[in-house]
Amino acid sequence: MAAVSAFFTAFGLASTAGLNAYIPLLVTGLVARYTDLITLPSPFNALENIWVLLTLAVLLLIEMTVDKIPAVDTLNDVVHTIVRPAAGAILFAGQAGHIGIDPTLAIILGLLAAGSVHATKAAVRPAITATTAGLGNPIVSLIEDVFALIGSLLAILLPVVMVVLLVLVAILLVRWWFGRRARRERPFA
Repeated sequence: MAAVSAFFTAFGLASTAGLNAYIPLLVTGLVARYTDLITLPSPFNALENIWVLLTLAVLLLIEMTVDKIPAVDTLNDVVHTIVRPAAGAILFAGQAGHIGIDPTLAIILGLLAAGSVHATKAAVRPAITATTAGLGNPIVSLIEDVFALIGSLLAILLPVVMVVLLVLVAILLVRWWFGRRARRERPFA
């Protein structure tokens, strides 16, 4: 059961890294440093280092600020096309020993989890900018940050709940996508 819980934690943390790379890294480092809820093996225990935590906090502040500025947020998403999946890979691989899977597979799963969430975010954000003349960007960015924080905490504290929420979001996105396609095929129906 512990391996399943660790898998859900890894999946949840990697997925939230697709929204904001630094929140789950910072939360994981803080929780590992100050509690016994997460134990990070070497070299992932570097996330517990005070200098790494401070650096992540500074990067988080920069990312949270830049991500709320229209047009600049799109450039931020381009830069983070590498950063967010890499953060997901680190977070998933940090749990590989607890899950009992090969670290290479863990890295791939983390890349896929964070990469798919990031790709969705990066695809939707320009539409939000266009439809709201950029006024919706700060609001959506703040919502993403809150989701990343809550998701990171849920992934650590209640991993099963986090996975259920991720599955529900995936189902909603799939239904939305196919509904959108159906409406395009019959525009006057």
